[in-house]
Amino acid sequence: MMQRLRRMFRHRWLDESDTRRAIPPAVAQRVAERVAASERRHSGEIRVYIEAGLPLSYLWRDATPRERAIAMFGKLRVWDTEHNNGVLVYLLLAEHAIEIVADRGLARHVPQAQWEQVVQDMRSAFRAGRYEEGLAQAVDAVSALLERHFALAPGAANPNELPDPPLLG
Repeated sequence: MMQRLRRMFRHRWLDESDTRRAIPPAVAQRVAERVAASERRHSGEIRVYIEAGLPLSYLWRDATPRERAIAMFGKLRVWDTEHNNGVLVYLLLAEHAIEIVADRGLARHVPQAQWEQVVQDMRSAFRAGRYEEGLAQAVDAVSALLERHFALAPGAANPNELPDPPLLG
């Protein structure tokens, strides 16, 4: 019971100002530009969602960061791309959790160990407080996978089905 109360307190203690301290507007802008540049090379879509803590409804039912990431994958319509190749990079600051959720079009080509390596690289940068570097590494790694499996044909363009800027909650 005490562990659950501590978790709730940790999540309720942090708010959007903590998210904006970790990812200031200039960093968010550079991440958006990196996502936009990436999406000019493949047909996939990359979304980044960063939140300070889980909503109370998730805490009451003791939901995991993965459950929240999957819910946000749906809510942000990352699943709704033409080629089923959207990817959500999800960060939960209260638990230092990182989740990557890939739609089925890309997931069938990429083994879980490869996603885990992307998360591990991000975690190393985040532990050192280098959020921008970690996010850049993640976008670049996801982009490389999308380019390998969903490269644009010469002269083709990505219709940019989803917004490029990271969403901070």
